[in-house]
Amino acid sequence: MTASQEERVVLLDEEGRPCGESARAEVHSIDTPLHLAFSCWIHDTRGQWLLTRRAEAKLTWPLAWTNTVCGHPAPGEDLEAAVRRRARDELALDLEGVYVVLPAFRYRAQMANGIVENEVCPVFTAVLAEAAEVHPNPTEVADWRWTTLSDLRRAVSADPRGSSPWMLAQLSELTGPDFS
Repeated sequence: MTASQEERVVLLDEEGRPCGESARAEVHSIDTPLHLAFSCWIHDTRGQWLLTRRAEAKLTWPLAWTNTVCGHPAPGEDLEAAVRRRARDELALDLEGVYVVLPAFRYRAQMANGIVENEVCPVFTAVLAEAAEVHPNPTEVADWRWTTLSDLRRAVSADPRGSSPWMLAQLSELTGPDFS
């Protein structure tokens, strides 16, 4: 990838307003600036939710189980378009419906090696047709599985290790009849 093709992320000020951009490869460090990201929880029409396990080569939380897809919108890219792009890139999935459910979600988490995630990260849900097949990109996804949110909540309550910190925080905020 050339410098002109390098993936960029949107930097944010403390009020969540865009204030610049940076190369994605350079933004995650021990001094990660606040930046824009997104998470998406994909479910089917039977109430099963798709979880993914991050690839071993990922810089942050390798091999952690997490919500379906995560990523960063490019500067000027619509968030819903970015969610759809990442679902295609990571899992070869086209989404039927994309809905924001936690528009102001923000978190900061630090790994044992000091690398920090520091993101304003709107959370989306999306509907997947039952006939869709998951085809993970191995550079992004090591494994995947379907589960109910109640089973996931029980599992992470018993042992949260091995789960991404943003998934755990989001899971506690996803409430109501659609998330039982």
